[in-house]
Amino acid sequence: MPIIDSHCHILSDDHDNYPRSPLGGKESVWAKDRPVTAEGLLERMDQVGIDKAVLVQATTAYGYDNSYVLDSAKRHPDRFTAVGTFDPLAEHASERLISGIESGLSGVRLFTTGSTVSEQGMWFADESTYEFWEAASSASVPVCLQLRLDATTSPVLSQLLQRFPNATILLDHCGYPAVRDSLSDAAASLTALAGNAGLHLKLTHRTLEGLDEAGEKATEFLLPVIDAFGADRIAWGSVLQRSNRLMSCSVWRTVFSVL
Repeated sequence: MPIIDSHCHILSDDHDNYPRSPLGGKESVWAKDRPVTAEGLLERMDQVGIDKAVLVQATTAYGYDNSYVLDSAKRHPDRFTAVGTFDPLAEHASERLISGIESGLSGVRLFTTGSTVSEQGMWFADESTYEFWEAASSASVPVCLQLRLDATTSPVLSQLLQRFPNATILLDHCGYPAVRDSLSDAAASLTALAGNAGLHLKLTHRTLEGLDEAGEKATEFLLPVIDAFGADRIAWGSVLQRSNRLMSCSVWRTVFSVL
């Protein structure tokens, strides 16, 4: 069975052709300290047995300029596919979305919070984005949504999925569940949304590291989440190079060995 990494970031060492322009004007620390080029990623993939990777735009390095992930995917179409950061609030969102897909993107990403954006943005479900969501649903374009699930965002996300039942949303980092605080509560925050068939999860280092620390108790999170979503709605992502830790295949195999 081929192994696909659903979430990798790459950074070019060619600053003339791919200048940095981070969203909000603040570049993330990892982008400065741990840059990995597309070719460097290929080397690491070969070392640990990854067949293909999804190049997720490094928003905190390039903002909405998706040139590097697009060019890298075109150079290595058998190993990479590209997901670009997108602004659904900008004018002509539906036309720009289709143009992005025609240029080579396989999906888009909405960056509503992160290491350089501390406040959780709620604009992802604003009425002004409905044109975008309708276009994404009609064209079957996957949308990666980076947000923190909590008492405010969870019902808004659920309402959005109900309004656009044909939308495919991948929740980056599983919405940052607090597995170190309570495995069962973290699981419940996700299973409450599982009835929305268009919602998929990215299980990344942000959750895996906590589950690895939990040992056999990781089943308190994994079993209900897997039971609610099914394996076909959960994807693994290493988040190379954001993660400080080498999250090779052996780590997630160790985590899932408790099942």
